Amino acid sequence: MPTKKTANGNFNGNHNHGTNLKYKICISGAAETGHCAPGALEKTEELGRLIAERGMILVTGATTGAPLWAAKGAKQAGGMVIGISPAATKIQHVKSYRLPTEYHDLIMYTGFGYSGRNLLLTRSSDAVLTVCGRIGTLNEFTDAFEDQRVQGVLTGTGGTADMLQEVLDKSHRGYGKVVFESDPEKLLDKVVTLIEAEEREIE
Repeated sequence: MPTKKTANGNFNGNHNHGTNLKYKICISGAAETGHCAPGALEKTEELGRLIAERGMILVTGATTGAPLWAAKGAKQAGGMVIGISPAATKIQHVKSYRLPTEYHDLIMYTGFGYSGRNLLLTRSSDAVLTVCGRIGTLNEFTDAFEDQRVQGVLTGTGGTADMLQEVLDKSHRGYGKVVFESDPEKLLDKVVTLIEAEEREIE
């Protein structure tokens, strides 16, 4: 049955609007991966693949390193990847920031620099997964933590990811909605369970 506009301006029909939205999962991690633990990038690629295989959308900072490995994994599994760029235009993205465009279906050019991009990145996602990482990854983690976002940390990947449990312990704010796991599939299972719990609150 085709969708028709009613007298009050609403639409009717057999479309189930507002439901069955795909979860958007952000992978946050180091753009420069020299300090990442052995096997960290392969685990990140696996995370991207798992996100795609489960019919979810991968969101990245449209950058190099770990997020690009995740994007590669997602695209190889036939998934959708959206990038949030710090640059204002594609030319600036490629020429000034020297960031990639491959393995992405869509890149949004924010013009907000890295710190502004980070906030849009985490707020555009239903959950944030942290792998490896440096100071920018820590910024994304704290942005998401303050917004009470669901977060998963892939431990054993080096850098920021292996510091976050201690950071939370010493910050005396509790763990919020953050879970830790060294296995990519188990981490994604835990994160999806938390997202689903949030979804039930608004039903």
